[in-house]
Amino acid sequence: MKYGFIGCGNMGGALARALTKTTRDVIISDPSPLAKEFAADAGCEYGSNDQAARCERVFLAVKPHIVEGALAQLRPVLKANKPLLISMAAGVTIAQIESWAGTELPVIRIMPNTPAAVGKGMITYCTNDLVDQRVLEDFLNDMALAGTFDRLDESLMDAATAVTGCGPAFMYMFMEAMADAGVACGLPRVKAQYYAAATMAGAAEMVLQTGEHPGVLKDAVCSPGGSTIVGVRTLEEHGFRGAVMDCVDNAFIRSKELGKK
Repeated sequence: MKYGFIGCGNMGGALARALTKTTRDVIISDPSPLAKEFAADAGCEYGSNDQAARCERVFLAVKPHIVEGALAQLRPVLKANKPLLISMAAGVTIAQIESWAGTELPVIRIMPNTPAAVGKGMITYCTNDLVDQRVLEDFLNDMALAGTFDRLDESLMDAATAVTGCGPAFMYMFMEAMADAGVACGLPRVKAQYYAAATMAGAAEMVLQTGEHPGVLKDAVCSPGGSTIVGVRTLEEHGFRGAVMDCVDNAFIRSKELGKK
């Protein structure tokens, strides 16, 4: 199956790069001068929106406020071609996509994150009733090297966006702060950054493999009177958990707003 990408920013590029590890039958359409370079580097074809929309499977990888206009321009092609449409626009519902496309199409709505570029994405998805099981399985197989896919009710997609879609940025901020602190304590910058990233990856893997609550795993590190519990107390004094919860909640609210613009 040939895949077309309408838009190829950071997220679209991450998915396109992951997809090219299983198929080279990919066409990229994006007005950015960097898109041609990306297509050449990734081994993809570069073309127009119209060409991308003529593929059997079409990724809508544009910003939420652009989706309606992009679909309006492509209505004749979409009506004639009836591709599988895959949208990654935050806050934009399947019902909106169906309405703006002006024709009945199979639609998969996904919320990916940028670690898909290295095969570690956490990608939630939902579909309309026109996506049959065989098509869905083929799509998931083609995208397997992007990371983990998890089916979710569409009513929860905005909540997932706040955690998985936005989450890498929040975690990068924590890693950067940890690395800065390590440098302040005397570590070389390169080592401090590596240690912070590797420690976060290891801690995440502990949660995934053991299934333990993060609080239980945190307690296991906190020896009585030790340095870790002093650090935990410091985070609590600065409202760390409350700040994280507020940031995710505000990202959730914003995601819902994006679909209304």
